Order: sequence, then structure tokens, then C-alpha cells
Amino acid sequence: MYPTIVPIVEGQSEEESVPVLLRRILDELQVGRVRVARPFRVKRNRVGHEGEIERAVKQAVRDREGAACVLVILDADDDCPADLGPKLLLRCRQKTQLPVAVVLANREFEAWFLGAKESLRGVCGIRADALAPADPESIRGAKERLTRNMVNRRYLEVDDQPTMAARMNLDAARSHCPSFEWLFQSVKSLAAQVPIA
Repeated sequence: MYPTIVPIVEGQSEEESVPVLLRRILDELQVGRVRVARPFRVKRNRVGHEGEIERAVKQAVRDREGAACVLVILDADDDCPADLGPKLLLRCRQKTQLPVAVVLANREFEAWFLGAKESLRGVCGIRADALAPADPESIRGAKERLTRNMVNRRYLEVDDQPTMAARMNLDAARSHCPSFEWLFQSVKSLAAQVPIA
């Protein structure tokens, strides 16, 4: 059995989109013998509570066959990723000996789509003239900003997030969104630490 990355995410849409995104990153890294498990969900508003992220890590590792590493992906919202990320990482490492990484999308997962917006023209109704903003991760309300870039519809997280994750240009997101670059480097680091059969 191939070693497995176990993602921990915060919502239903991330349950669908994060595996798509991780497989694309693994393909780009030419890492073919690492599986991506079905994500384990945790409530974002509870991860700050003592014991919550720890419980999620312990249960996710126990419930996912072949678990070789853990990747936590959450929205930073109004928290500073540089402050919250290391704190969550330390707490996660107290519950597993497996390699762990924590990535906080600054501010929202959808900021990564804003950073790659030109590559999403024509996808999910994104206008043909849509341009990435100068600093997509500074925008509070990335979902609403995506809606303003759509023709005759609004952004529907559960439907659109997996589709956009499958179609976005990874290099554009990496160059415009430091937290997406952190995701890319975290996946690379985790893949290098797992034993390949």
C-alpha cells in the first residue's frame, strides 16, 4: 500500500477540493506513489480550543489507512498565519510522531483562486476579462470578490471550489499568494519524508 497524506480541513467544499489540489501538486512534483486520504473535517471556530486540533489529528491518523503524514489546511480568517500556524503545528506534533504541516490560507482558501484568476476565465462563469488583484491575500471576502467576477451567477462554494481547484494555474497562485507557495512547499516536504514502497 502506498503511503498516505491525511488532510485535515474545515468544510465540506474543502473535503472535495483539497484532494484535487494535493494530487495536482504531487503530480507537479512528480511524486506518484503517495495517496491522498479523504480529508478529516474540523470546525475552524473550534481549533483554537484546547484539545480540538489534537483530537482531530489523533482521530484522523487512526481512521485513515496507510497514514504517513498529516496536512492541516485551514482559513486564517482574521488570524495572523505566522502566529497561529506554528502554535497549531506544535499542538499537532504532540499527538503524532508522523510528519505534520500546517497551512493557513491567508485569509481564505478562495484567495488562491483570486491569485490565479486569469487561468479561471470561462470557468464557473468567471468573466473573460477577469484579472488577478495585486494582493489577493489582503482581501477579506474573497468569495464575494469571485462573485463580482462572474457572469449572471454567484460563487457557490460546494460546487465551484473543486472545479476551480482542478483548473487554476498553480504557478500563478504560487507567485501571487505566499500562503499557496507555503502549501506547495509543505506538500513537497511531507512527500520527501514519507517512506516510498
